[in-house]
Amino acid sequence: MCTRVVWSDANGSVIVGRNMDFHMDLLSNLWKYPRGIERTDGVHGSLTWRAKYGSLVATAFDLIATDGMNEEGFAGHILWLAESNYGKPEASATQLSQAVWLQYYLDNFATVAEAVAWTNDSQVEIAQLFDPTGHLVPTLHLAINDASGDSAIIEYVDGTPTVYHSRDYKVMTNSPTYDQQLELVKVYEGLGGDRPLPGSTLASDRFARALFYVEHQVQPTTQVEAIAAMFSIIRNAAQPFRTPEPGKPDASQTIWQVVLDLTNKRYVFESTTRPGMVWVDFDELSFAEGTKTLRLDLVSRLALEGGLAGDVSHRFTDVGELATSALATGVEALEFVATKQDEFAEIKKAVQQLVGAKKK
Repeated sequence: MCTRVVWSDANGSVIVGRNMDFHMDLLSNLWKYPRGIERTDGVHGSLTWRAKYGSLVATAFDLIATDGMNEEGFAGHILWLAESNYGKPEASATQLSQAVWLQYYLDNFATVAEAVAWTNDSQVEIAQLFDPTGHLVPTLHLAINDASGDSAIIEYVDGTPTVYHSRDYKVMTNSPTYDQQLELVKVYEGLGGDRPLPGSTLASDRFARALFYVEHQVQPTTQVEAIAAMFSIIRNAAQPFRTPEPGKPDASQTIWQVVLDLTNKRYVFESTTRPGMVWVDFDELSFAEGTKTLRLDLVSRLALEGGLAGDVSHRFTDVGELATSALATGVEALEFVATKQDEFAEIKKAVQQLVGAKKK
């Protein structure tokens, strides 16, 4: 599920591209969150915070933060990693639900270095979320980057965070784990080896192509050139529409793409299912504490003909307290179901045994 690419030296700007690959429409909209919002960890409520920074976030079902950037030019991206194993978090541990994992980082950090330090110090554990699309336990990893060009990837394969932190870590896709991706890519021409660049949609092949092309970019003379170049890179790593591969949500079509200018604070969104490109300039938004949470409705208003297009910085609307409350209740329901996974597994096992006994 997805590809993320960082171009840290685009003529003085840091440009990031990301594909969202999934087997179905995630009904993604953009949300503007102001400073000062009070949040909890989505687990036991023992970790609470007030947002230090305002942010712009792309969501799944208006419930889960999947991609975004805050007003300091710090950005984060949630991608699929099948090997993820979050373990069984201890009740006393610092925990975050997957629903607010990315949002915590956007709310609290201005740089990758700050985020990495907190991750290592807290040894934050991740509580899995029930996935309304039919996958009971999403397995995710997190990429973060900032306006200085710094980058880090955070993965869980043994219940604790493994952090890969370097400006050189420009690309992230899916399986295998990041340490293995770094080794696999060395066999390709231009990246340390002599094999030609691979062309399949496998995560390791997308990793190689994206890294090669971001490493071999001509310096842009304008922001438009930089954004266009990044779109060309992530489109090369995109996945075509096709019949979904059972059990492989990461081997799925690209449903939307974003390019972020972390230096000049511009967020560009392009849908592949509702063809159209829009962008938001942070200078045109107010993230001041006390301003409203606003939504840009891409699901119903982004379309090939007659839909949103171009600069949509002033097209966000207030969804109202009732809708906001309903969405919060939806997240709580997903988080509650996730805490009952063991019980559901036992019920499923008992039902299967009962059905099996009756067939005999």
